[in-house]
Amino acid sequence: MRRLRKCIDPGRFLYSSAALAVLVLTQIAAAETIQTVAAGLDNPRGLNFGPDGALYVAEAGRGGAGPCAPGPEGTRCYGATGAITRIDLRSGQKAGVASGLPSLAGEAGDFAIGPHDIAFVGLGNASITIGFSGDPRDRQLQFGAAGASLARLAGMQAGGNWRLGTDLGLYESANNPTGDEVDSNPYGMLQLPGKLIVADAGGNDLIQVNANGSITTLAVFPDRLEDAPPFLELPPGTKIPMDAVPTNVSLGPDGYYYVGQLTGFPFPAGGANVYRVPPAGGTPQIHAGGFSAIIDTVFGPDGSLYVLEIARNGLLDAFINNNWTGALIRVAPNGTRSELAAGQLIAPGGVAVGSDGSLYVTVNSVYPGTGAVLRIKQ
Repeated sequence: MRRLRKCIDPGRFLYSSAALAVLVLTQIAAAETIQTVAAGLDNPRGLNFGPDGALYVAEAGRGGAGPCAPGPEGTRCYGATGAITRIDLRSGQKAGVASGLPSLAGEAGDFAIGPHDIAFVGLGNASITIGFSGDPRDRQLQFGAAGASLARLAGMQAGGNWRLGTDLGLYESANNPTGDEVDSNPYGMLQLPGKLIVADAGGNDLIQVNANGSITTLAVFPDRLEDAPPFLELPPGTKIPMDAVPTNVSLGPDGYYYVGQLTGFPFPAGGANVYRVPPAGGTPQIHAGGFSAIIDTVFGPDGSLYVLEIARNGLLDAFINNNWTGALIRVAPNGTRSELAAGQLIAPGGVAVGSDGSLYVTVNSVYPGTGAVLRIKQ
């Protein structure tokens, strides 16, 4: 049950790659405000604008030939198939910038774990989160020397050369801030002068990585009790613990950090919150609730908060009914909510705001080859 609480089971995601591609293209054609700016991506996740004005996408890859080892969702195999892709929005050209980044995935290459997010600092240098999802003490036992590249930060130069950086898994195994299961899966991050703020979806915490590599814990997101789903056949009224699973962090207009949660099993629809954390750290406070399976957040220039849900009806509905329709919800400064591109985002994985106010969203973010980036013009 402990491992199940975080898992996304690729064996129960029954869309074929071709069906996903046809579905997305059909829906795009029906919506004049939505345009595909890149396609053919492998498990695309977070995306961000570089100082050159181009859009950079973190692709979690498709795993590889191994070594292989059991994981939360089944056997997963290592391969250096993670990548960073650059999209020139003026010319429409897509080009690989960095390749050979670590990736874990099953035989089909779906639900990969690898590069999850990218953020820029200075004149083109970037930071990249590389996930793991498991006890980081097992990395090299499971994947040999390649395991040391997981649950890490990586740094990328403007030309695309990259190297491994701070070991976030080592911090989790040595400190375990929640005092719970030792688990690390670095996911979304925020680049600020002299520091990185990282949401560890496995460790259930928000950490700060300073320029010298030192790490401090800013906040922890504790378990909470939720109703057990009927298929577990437990006595009526039984509650089970649910992980928070923070997946992303954004800087609000007030200088606070805003963190969205995916939630772990039983993945209650409407059970995900956006939390507000003081910049110096402290107890997270609920800023807004009633969301499902939050995978990313970003603030717009007018102070609106955009909340991206990977599955608008919750992950159980996605697993059982193959309903991976996501949602992008705008929360205006006065709290009013509205949905953009309703019904047209399939398994979205990341969102960014362009200088013209357009929103850019990765879709088909859990499958190889069919991933895409959409532009939503408001």
